[in-house]
Amino acid sequence: MRLRSTKTPQGPQDAVHHPVFARYYARMSVAAETTAGIAPVRAELLSGLSGRVIEVGAGNGLNFAHYPSTVREVVAVEPERTLRQLAVRSALGAGVPVDVMPGTAEALPVGDGQFDAAVLSLVLCTVRDVRGSLAEIRRVLRPGGELRFFEHVRAGTRGMAAAQRVLDRTVWPLLAGGCHTSRDALAAIEAAGFVVESHRDIRIPETGVRLPTSACVAGVARRPWAAEAEEEEPVRSADH
Repeated sequence: MRLRSTKTPQGPQDAVHHPVFARYYARMSVAAETTAGIAPVRAELLSGLSGRVIEVGAGNGLNFAHYPSTVREVVAVEPERTLRQLAVRSALGAGVPVDVMPGTAEALPVGDGQFDAAVLSLVLCTVRDVRGSLAEIRRVLRPGGELRFFEHVRAGTRGMAAAQRVLDRTVWPLLAGGCHTSRDALAAIEAAGFVVESHRDIRIPETGVRLPTSACVAGVARRPWAAEAEEEEPVRSADH
């Protein structure tokens, strides 16, 4: 019998607390699965995964239904209590074992090299320390382990990119639970020492009005094997 988390840990580990935004996000994100076409992106993102997976910033658990049966276990880390409670409910209906736990991307509560893959889904836009978060993900992945990512990015047009910068410096992080719309996720992943094997630009939603969060990227990166890491050039800095 597969066992899954049936309780929601609470306490001093709750380093992030956005209850009003969390309730809004929970409603909006469920609707966006179909109206904005996010569900197919999630399915593509997780296709082919196997072994033990850590999902960082699991939110309300919308990825859980898309994990293939080849995944042995998902450890889902979510710092926000309201979203974590919803993630526990989603875990109970998942097709693979999911353990939901509190924790932040900057200090993952797991040991070194324990996972075959890591998943980031609309997370790097929100974390307080992009570099530190990616260093933690690299730490917990085994050498050769995969990083699957789906993230907001800087818009390709000058006008929208300027609007993103203004929003990120003013009201957007306050209203959207710390989200930043214009971070360069791909550059940050490469700067953290991952090898990006494939990626594609995505617009969410695909048609209609272009939003500050419409520009996204999805792809696959890999933690280098030890021999590859020794040959790496010094990494370049990336946006925070």
